Amino acid sequence: MSMFSAFNINASGMTAQRYRMDIISENVANANTTRTAEGGTYRRKVVTFAEKGGQTSFSHVLGKAAYSHGYTGQGVKVSGVYKDYETEMNMVYDPSHPDADENGYVTYPNVNIITEMTNMIDASRAYEANATAFTASKSIAQRGLDIGRS
Repeated sequence: MSMFSAFNINASGMTAQRYRMDIISENVANANTTRTAEGGTYRRKVVTFAEKGGQTSFSHVLGKAAYSHGYTGQGVKVSGVYKDYETEMNMVYDPSHPDADENGYVTYPNVNIITEMTNMIDASRAYEANATAFTASKSIAQRGLDIGRS
């Protein structure tokens, strides 16, 4: 695995986590949105990741690691952003709201602020871990160059 591969893997992780934080921020910003441009209530969005370069089975990776020069990853990519249809929407009784139904209930988004903030902390820590690994790779490369100069 070359030094630039390590840089690319760490950079892909940072890019993916930054995008995840953007989607989480969008969820938080729309926590009370009862009308969207498409019509209806805002639905929470979820980001999914996949390995860059296709899916690799565990047995294939284990075999390469055990019997060859080892397995080199290619990083991570965002495989999709999906609307959350698993979580129920929040129904709040507010007959004075313009979007209330005939029974006086307003359908609010299925965004839970506590869950979103927990996910934001998780994405932030993953970003920091990738940044630390990137810095370590850079330090190793710099040390190698310094040794080569002397």
